[in-house]
Amino acid sequence: MGFSFKQFHIDDAGCGMPVSTDGVLLGAWAPLTQARHILDIGAGSGLLSLMAAQRTREQTQPQAHIVAVELDEAAALACRHNFANSPWPDRLSLHHTSIQDYAERHLDSSREQEAALFEHIICNPPYFESGQLSSNSARASARHTERLSFAALLSAITQLLHGSGSVSLILPLAALPRLVPLLAQTGLVLRELQPVASVETKAPQRGLLLLQKAQTPQAGMNACMTHPVLTVRDSHGHYSPAMAALTRDFYLKL
Repeated sequence: MGFSFKQFHIDDAGCGMPVSTDGVLLGAWAPLTQARHILDIGAGSGLLSLMAAQRTREQTQPQAHIVAVELDEAAALACRHNFANSPWPDRLSLHHTSIQDYAERHLDSSREQEAALFEHIICNPPYFESGQLSSNSARASARHTERLSFAALLSAITQLLHGSGSVSLILPLAALPRLVPLLAQTGLVLRELQPVASVETKAPQRGLLLLQKAQTPQAGMNACMTHPVLTVRDSHGHYSPAMAALTRDFYLKL
């Protein structure tokens, strides 16, 4: 069945992580509309890549090209299908490999290193480091850091990110104490944090993150801007005005 948005359809059969509110939030929030070269790490069904293609169809000249990297075979098949059936197949490309292998091959094959780097990188990464694995092996791989640790992810990002580029992630706020100490080791800093609450009666549990390369050795957490909490739904189960405004270009019923 999949999931239909206003301008494209996602078939996520066989994907470890189906279309989720987290993914839609990240794809709508990421400040990527001025980027011409965008990388989607762990693309899954291709949701973030397709949202990026929609958002950059008119804002950038020439129009942005989005590269998706996905290791899981079933997810890569779904992603390829969704790209081919979208309005922007010529602006989307998929690499069925690990991000580590992609980074090595991409940079080795590029004549000009600077031109090979990405102006924006987007990723909804695995975040569970322990706990019981799902009986669904694809879902387990998508949710746990067994295949892609935070350290490995940040290392690949550092290699592939343009010096003036930025990175958008979504993570549980509880995962930040594990992520933040690794940033200094890879030359990245947290610039913005957008806390997200699922309903207005609960404390925020997710965070949208914007990372950049540190311009000075002293740059760090003190430079982070924390935004007011974004609430997804009100106490009646309806999307909040902020959530509706953020996702109106994508959800059919908004």
